[in-house]
Amino acid sequence: MSVTSLPAAARVLVADDQADVVEAVRLLLKLEGYEVDGVGAPGAVVAALSRGDHDVALIDLNYARDTTSGREGLDLLAEIRRLDPTLPVVVMTAWGTVDIAVEAMRRGAGDFVQKPWENARLLAVIRTQLELGRAVRRSRRLEAENQWLRTRGSVPLVARSPAMQPVLQVLSRVGPSDANVLITGENGTGKSLLAQALHDASPRAAAAFVSVNTGGVSETLVDSELFGHERGAFTDARAERLGRFEVADGGTLFLDEIANMPGAVQARLLRVLETREFERLGSSRTRRADVRVLAATNADLQAEVEAGRFRQDLLFRLNTVEVHMPPLRERREDIPDLAALFLGRHTRRYRKAIDGFEPAALQALLDHGWPGNIRELDHAVERAVLMADGPTIPAAALALRPPRDGGGRLDDMSLEDVEAFLIRKALDRHGRNVTAAAHALGLSRSALYRRLQRYGLS
Repeated sequence: MSVTSLPAAARVLVADDQADVVEAVRLLLKLEGYEVDGVGAPGAVVAALSRGDHDVALIDLNYARDTTSGREGLDLLAEIRRLDPTLPVVVMTAWGTVDIAVEAMRRGAGDFVQKPWENARLLAVIRTQLELGRAVRRSRRLEAENQWLRTRGSVPLVARSPAMQPVLQVLSRVGPSDANVLITGENGTGKSLLAQALHDASPRAAAAFVSVNTGGVSETLVDSELFGHERGAFTDARAERLGRFEVADGGTLFLDEIANMPGAVQARLLRVLETREFERLGSSRTRRADVRVLAATNADLQAEVEAGRFRQDLLFRLNTVEVHMPPLRERREDIPDLAALFLGRHTRRYRKAIDGFEPAALQALLDHGWPGNIRELDHAVERAVLMADGPTIPAAALALRPPRDGGGRLDDMSLEDVEAFLIRKALDRHGRNVTAAAHALGLSRSALYRRLQRYGLS
């Protein structure tokens, strides 16, 4: 799979003391639809950067006549990084050595090319660095625009790909309403992020956004979790507790993994949706809560209804509007943005000076099948940040198993990958219940535990 096509009129700054080199690059890039600003000296680079925005800089390492040390270019690189740390820089030199290239990369260059260059490689390097630079800039802009959301634990909803446009349409049209929304999609696709975005777009945005994983709470406690309980209502109920409906009063309640909700609790939830009334466990006092309910599931709820495990009337109440979150393999245009977002988060967390991905690493991210979706991408970037020992993430640090043709399809996965994928799906489907997942897979508990340890899923 090739790197995503870039928007028109990407702007490249080319710096070389030889006018014919600048002109050759200009003609090559112009044929690809780029705008090119050419300059001939380090001082002119600084002046050009101060006059306008550029998407990437392609700079020579030697400018003064008869110099081959690369010192001028390295100093210019440091100045560019100081002026605009988000601008990708590609260095080029006819006197390039491995040592100079490594030093340039260490100081923040995204890549390097030697003169005379191969046109295909130069274009590929420019294209990759443009993608990475724009992803970093978009990430920073989103963070700035959502400063108040970040303080509440929210993150931007990345949605540049065509597959995400129907989701954005639902967000813009339904977000400002009070309608209940059912969000479907595979595990790890970002259903909770969409729920948060729907809340933030609503008149309830200033009130609470309360989330509860109904599949992660035991069947005996989910009733108490939602509706609360009085002291002494059951064993270990030593004090009264407010349920999530009370906490979310005036705001939004997000019910994740709704398909795993026990039947008795489904009946009580239906009543709340119809009347906005409920009672705590151990109490006869009727309470009211003004709550908008958003729900999410990776299951086929209609199939669950037909199997008698989910109430059809509750399904009707929950899916006033239904929206599907596409898997990451169907929205590859979002991968650079998401990877840059996660990279920024984890470099800050672990205090590491890493500012991008090597071209091979970006391509590996684009080619991977992502059975675990955005959650898997987040974990892969976090692992890479921990393992990388340079200023950029190499492909090896991602530890991704490359598919044979880059398609990421099931029939392209190894036997081990398929087994790990099916185990993850079984665990998610049964709310992380190992006994139920083992039974569904036709394994004993001990056999499943051995596989969990082998694949690092525990």
